Amino acid sequence: MANDVTEIERKRALPDDGSAAKSLLTSLGYVGAGPTTEVDVYYTRPDVDYLATVECLRVRRRYGFAEITYKPASDARTHSAADVVAKRETNVVLSGPGQACDAERLLAAIGMRRLVRVEKVRALFRHPELPGVAVSIDTVPGVGTFIETEVNRTDPDGAVALIERIERQLGVTDCPPVSLPYRDLVRQAMATG
Repeated sequence: MANDVTEIERKRALPDDGSAAKSLLTSLGYVGAGPTTEVDVYYTRPDVDYLATVECLRVRRRYGFAEITYKPASDARTHSAADVVAKRETNVVLSGPGQACDAERLLAAIGMRRLVRVEKVRALFRHPELPGVAVSIDTVPGVGTFIETEVNRTDPDGAVALIERIERQLGVTDCPPVSLPYRDLVRQAMATG
């Protein structure tokens, strides 16, 4: 079954391991889940460079779960000057984590090229009074620790203001925004490391 949502998010680099942000989230009433290790394998088409278009085609797996996700190309409407990304996301949840390998074989069989594997440890926080809002503390080995505030809504109006309000509450507005997806950050780290 596929579902389409508009995902509005901003990611910021944290100067530390995220412990202070996790404590503050809990004190503000957010309920944490995790940490969970997520493994994403990203793909591109042979005739279209998804790195250049900033499209996303990935197979994600974590304990007991797997899905295929597609996010369309970035443009001025989807990627603001304030590093807020708003994209319509299409997800296909697989029947189990074992199907992730089948999905990867299928993508290879139809000519998709594998770009990179990204492994991250994610601590996810949700507030009971803020449906469709998630704040994640992500640690990507060799790259860094990040805080990502995400709002999933069918109507994105007000989502950016909500992200900004949450970031102010968490005291992360001085942390640098990160415009690149983890996929690109990992590829850069591999190229320089």
